[in-house]
Amino acid sequence: MLKPLGDRVVVTFEEAKEKSVGGFVLAGASHEATQTAVVVAVGQGVRTLNGDLVAPSVTAGDKILVENGAGIDVKDGDDKLSIIRESDVVAIVE
Repeated sequence: MLKPLGDRVVVTFEEAKEKSVGGFVLAGASHEATQTAVVVAVGQGVRTLNGDLVAPSVTAGDKILVENGAGIDVKDGDDKLSIIRESDVVAIVE
């Protein structure tokens, strides 16, 4: 299991596929500005100039919207994960 540092968040992206009338499968992320992901792990947060720790606003298990193309892709065993910054999170889906 990956443990992110600072304000980083480990997520798994949901693969959205759309089917056209002709039966062609189009990747959902190819034309959208955001992607849906599930938070797997969260770092402890970021420190201010005073040394105070600011806790992240997302927790493991949250469903979130992330800017398209954000973060880096990694593999943990057979799992395909991405590490993003908390600032790349657009919203929490409730």
